[in-house]
Amino acid sequence: MHIHWFPGHMTKAQRMIREQLKLIDVVIELLDARIPLSSANPIIAELVEGKPRVVALNKVDLAEPVRTVEWVSHFRNLGFTTVTLDSASGKGTKELVNKVEQEASEKIAKLAAKGIKGRAVRAMILGIPNVGKSSLINRLLGTATAKTGDKPGVTRGQQWLKVGKNLELLDTPGVLWPRMDDQEVAVKLAVTGAIKDDIYDMEKVILNLLEILNSRYRDRLCERYKLTPEQLTEDTNELLALIGAKRGCLRSGGTVDYEKARRMILTDFRSGKLGKFTLDIPAQPGNPETEK
Repeated sequence: MHIHWFPGHMTKAQRMIREQLKLIDVVIELLDARIPLSSANPIIAELVEGKPRVVALNKVDLAEPVRTVEWVSHFRNLGFTTVTLDSASGKGTKELVNKVEQEASEKIAKLAAKGIKGRAVRAMILGIPNVGKSSLINRLLGTATAKTGDKPGVTRGQQWLKVGKNLELLDTPGVLWPRMDDQEVAVKLAVTGAIKDDIYDMEKVILNLLEILNSRYRDRLCERYKLTPEQLTEDTNELLALIGAKRGCLRSGGTVDYEKARRMILTDFRSGKLGKFTLDIPAQPGNPETEK
C-alpha cells in the first residue's frame, strides 16, 4: 500500500505562505492531538524557521489526556510555547491568544520604540488539512466567518481576520508534504481525516487501524463491539468480519458487508465512539525511539 496525495493547490499554498511570512509576527502551528508527530508537517518547520512559533494541540477531546500531557511536555522541552485546544467547544482559545501576544511582545515593543504604536499582532495559522483551523478561527471570531467542513481541503485562499483589538490572523489552506515515505504516518493521516477518503485504499487502511487497536486498545474493541478477549484474533480480516457481523453490517443472505463495516469502524474512531486515542507516543526516558 502506498498513500500519496499532493493536490496542485498545495504547491500554490506553499508559495503564498512564503510570500506572506514577512508580514507575520507569530506562527501558530496547529497539530492533531491524536497524532502530534504525524501531523507535524516538516515543510512548515522549514518555511517558518526563525519565526516565533506557538504549537497548538487541537482535538484534545478525542485524544488520551495522559498522552496529551506527555506531548505538551515534549514540545515545551524542545523550546516551543505549547497550548492545548478543543476548537469545537472553544476550550483553550483564550490561552492561545495570550500566548501568541506574549510571543510577539518583543516585536511590538520594538515597533513602539520606532514610533509605530497600536499595531495589532499579526499571526498566521498553519497546519495539515482537516486539523481544525477554520473551526478555531470561527471560535476566536465568535462567528462562522471561515468556511468549515469535515473534509480536508475546504479552505482554498487566504484572508486576514481581526480577533479583538490586538490580534490579526491570516488563515491559510492546509498543507501536506509532497512525499509520504513513512506509510505508517500516512495511515494515521488517513484515519484522522487529513487525506480524502477517496484517495487511499480504504480496505488496507482500516486493516492497519484494526491492527493498531488490537495491539494497544483491545478493551475498547471489546466494549464497543461486544466482543470477548478470546475473539480478538490477530487476523485483521477475520476481526473485521466478526465486528461487521456483530454490528449488523450484513448483505442479503447474511454475508458481511465489508465496505459498510469498514466505514462504520472509521466513523466510530473519528467521532470518539470508540474512545479517546493517541496514536503517536512521545519518546520516554530511557527509550530514545519515538513510537509512531
